Amino acid sequence: MNYEILLHLGTILLVGFIVSKILGLFKFPEVTGYLIAGILIGPSVLGLIPEEAVKNFDIISEVALAFIAFSIGAELKFDDLKRVGKAIFIITILEALVAFFLVTVVMLLLGQSFPFSLAIGSIACATAPAATLMVIKQYKAEGPLVRTLIPVVALDDGVCIIAFGVASTLAQNMIQGGAFSMMNMVGKPIIQILAALALGVVAGIIMVKSMRFMKNQGQIQVSFIGVIFLLAAISLRFDLSSLLTMMAFGTTICNTSREEVKVFNAIEVITPAIFLCFFVLSGADLNLASLTKVGLLGIAYVVARVIGKALGAGIGAKIGNLLSTVQQNLGFCLVPQAGVAIGLSLIAKRIIPAPHGEVIRDIILSATVIYELVGPLLTKMALLRAGEIKKENL
Repeated sequence: MNYEILLHLGTILLVGFIVSKILGLFKFPEVTGYLIAGILIGPSVLGLIPEEAVKNFDIISEVALAFIAFSIGAELKFDDLKRVGKAIFIITILEALVAFFLVTVVMLLLGQSFPFSLAIGSIACATAPAATLMVIKQYKAEGPLVRTLIPVVALDDGVCIIAFGVASTLAQNMIQGGAFSMMNMVGKPIIQILAALALGVVAGIIMVKSMRFMKNQGQIQVSFIGVIFLLAAISLRFDLSSLLTMMAFGTTICNTSREEVKVFNAIEVITPAIFLCFFVLSGADLNLASLTKVGLLGIAYVVARVIGKALGAGIGAKIGNLLSTVQQNLGFCLVPQAGVAIGLSLIAKRIIPAPHGEVIRDIILSATVIYELVGPLLTKMALLRAGEIKKENL
């Protein structure tokens, strides 16, 4: 059995690398190549990586998300946040809630029930930071748009968790006729968010103080990778958001340590292979058959969410008096949707009675196929339009 694991890993790494290089000749982002490679070798097409094997590699997805969230947190420097100030928070709330509102209204207009519309609308808030971050790193993009985008995708997860906690509880109670609980709707999500943030901050402070005992780059690398694994495990064990925990950990390091560059350089040595595996496996896990199940509802969800993200981000940037390049392009960098949305759709399927939960799951899975393929291209387009990708990096 062990040789099959090695065979699958080798296939994932090599096919992902080759397909991304081929598509790179046509100026596609690497992440798009990884996703397409995954679809090709996954159960939906060639079946080189069977469905059971994809599920067995869930640990790689958890590890990759932990490193991605850590990388995002590492970009959240308080000095940069002060420059844009409250604009970041205004943008984050508006891009999430306008998407929530539009998707909910569209679903109601298409004849869906209020509980169903409310639940799927809340999932529309979520943005996948992984694909966006990969595009930024690949093209070495920098400028006002990138400096605004990174904290927005970092904070977006918290807004989404709260919105889903409220909406799913309301939906569940409306369908089942149960009593409303303010604790379940608002209290529990807020407690989970604060606990995740506290865990990351405390771990960050401990690691910063421990660095004085680390003599070389190798020791820094081993200790920080170990802590990242432990934090991800603790978050999963106690049902906390590992994304928020790792973002808080990375943010604490970059704002309190004088040697943060050594930490991030040590971590970045191992991340390319992990990220490649993550996106190839994400592509392999996308069930193309789900696209045929949702029809008009799926199309409506995809379109309404994109409009909501673009509109909300644009209005927020305008209120925040940010540059016109940020106002016009920020929303298109928020299109990717994957891990958090898929996770929330699983929760919706479990807690919201049939057939509502199953339909929500099918719509989100179908939308993920589209968003993860189109999202990186839109992000690249927006960064180019904003003039934040240099020609030599294309």
